[in-house]
Amino acid sequence: MLGQRQERGERVTEDEVLGEFRAAEALLEGHFILSSGLRSPRYLQCARVLMNPRRAARLAEAVAANIPGELRAKITAVVSPAIGGVIAGQEVARALDVDAMFVERPTGTFELRRGFRLTPGQQVLMMEDVVTTGLSSREAMKAIAEAGGEVIAAASLVDRSNGTADLGVPFFPLIRLDVPSYAADALPPELAAIPAIKPGSRAAA
Repeated sequence: MLGQRQERGERVTEDEVLGEFRAAEALLEGHFILSSGLRSPRYLQCARVLMNPRRAARLAEAVAANIPGELRAKITAVVSPAIGGVIAGQEVARALDVDAMFVERPTGTFELRRGFRLTPGQQVLMMEDVVTTGLSSREAMKAIAEAGGEVIAAASLVDRSNGTADLGVPFFPLIRLDVPSYAADALPPELAAIPAIKPGSRAAA
């Protein structure tokens, strides 16, 4: 069990993390439209796995433990992109005993709002739920820098970039999901035959 290994100070395995997703019925099979617009036959529904606070705490503690100690000691805030990263960021900040904030896009560009402030040069962990191409992560990091923060590391529950995401800082995903993704006009026949669904929404045409 994930919690038992954490209590013993042991590093959790990807199988144990996937076990948490399965227990939450958050490991989905089908035809999914990712936030990047790409299509995939497999999807980890982070919102569902974070629905249970105890499970969210266990996963966040595993994320925090995955960050090297010398880097972890420098982090003074966790900032996440809304909306998907908010719960993950809050729980990882709890595990690190630092403040949690989030950036949002009221006009299409990430910015720090709601009275959140970073001091000049404040060292920050940027926390995502899922990284696919890394584009939104880099946009969030740009907003953090514009607010005065310095992103010294990034983390996520899931990296589904197949190792291609370059965030420009040390990146610590809890699990890597190496599943092929396809452009909408280049689907394999077996995927094209299944209706496309945007996770968390109604079926898309």
